[in-house]
Amino acid sequence: MRTSEKPAVNTAGLSGPASRKLPVPPRERKPALAALAVLLILGGALATTLLVLRSGDRISAIRITQQVGAGQQFTADAMEEVQIADTGIDFVSWSQRERVLDTFAAVTILPGTLLTDDMGVTASEELGPGKAKVGLALKPGQMPAGLNPGDRVQVVHVPGRGGDEAESRVLAQSALVFSVGGEKGRSGGSGQITVIVETQVSPVILQFASVGEVAVAELPGAR
Repeated sequence: MRTSEKPAVNTAGLSGPASRKLPVPPRERKPALAALAVLLILGGALATTLLVLRSGDRISAIRITQQVGAGQQFTADAMEEVQIADTGIDFVSWSQRERVLDTFAAVTILPGTLLTDDMGVTASEELGPGKAKVGLALKPGQMPAGLNPGDRVQVVHVPGRGGDEAESRVLAQSALVFSVGGEKGRSGGSGQITVIVETQVSPVILQFASVGEVAVAELPGAR
């Protein structure tokens, strides 16, 4: 009985595409990029941890409760103490409230504002040389309702029936309301207000105010 034998296959002599392999380049290691990635990950984790830790810290700050006009001095009635998270912003501490009472508002500050150092100045330009405080006793219809300290108004001469001038004219283009007193209603205001004007126009304003020929118009966009 004969056993069929398969011829041996000679693989040593193959020269086709299957026998040729492209050389694989060695991997290039970049330790600098890997180190940078690790640093970024660690830095982000550290920043997150600091934010979480600092969010629990509370500091005592000053919150404004009444509108304080530019150039006006801060008063105790316009401030209250609040506890806020320490976010790194330079809020004025409640312990410094006595120092704040000796300063003036650099800009008009609205109620609810947390006080910062740059909101106050040691000297007021509005109350400095060349300025005068003028008190006006106005009747209904001569001032708008809802005026507050810090608002800006035009002071206008409104001639009476027997006046020499037929038309009204502006005496002060942008006077600062320093204080407001008297009763005010929704349809109009009546009472005493004090405005800060240039010294050269104060005598004229007082002259017309003494005969009831002065009115004020609010400038809502001016602060």
